[in-house]
Amino acid sequence: MTQRIVIMGVSGCGKSSVGAALSGALGIPYRDGDDLHPPANVAKMRVGEALTDADRWPWLDRVAGELASGAPLIIGCSALRRSYRDRIRAGVGGPVCFVHLAGSRNVISARMAARSGHFMPASLLDSQFATLEPPDPDEAAITVDIDKSLDRLVTDILHRMGPRSSG
Repeated sequence: MTQRIVIMGVSGCGKSSVGAALSGALGIPYRDGDDLHPPANVAKMRVGEALTDADRWPWLDRVAGELASGAPLIIGCSALRRSYRDRIRAGVGGPVCFVHLAGSRNVISARMAARSGHFMPASLLDSQFATLEPPDPDEAAITVDIDKSLDRLVTDILHRMGPRSSG
């Protein structure tokens, strides 16, 4: 089975760090979904304006297109709502493993304050949490608490993936 993994969660939860570390552990390329945003989306977020669903659909379609390419791939994508995850699944046309990086607003806010050079301002964190619909049990997603070391987090994800992580 081709592995398609989406590292999801609100901005600042660690998608890029976890995705890169998981990539190294599994030998599967990692792609940052932020790089797939149209320039207009980045411009809106840079000035603190939350994206609408209409803004997100083309981006989610690009994410799905990358995952559907047939090669194993890990991609970081907020995928905050069930409808966004469903859109990705439909666009891929095959199985997708969603890994939800869950954390408290305080932990994530502190992480956002410590990072530099990202277009997403901390002022949009409340809108991210307001939009977030954690995966339902029928989505067979993996949810992990981010309040631990990166090594421990990746170990937990690999353990929860079980046989899925072997391809």
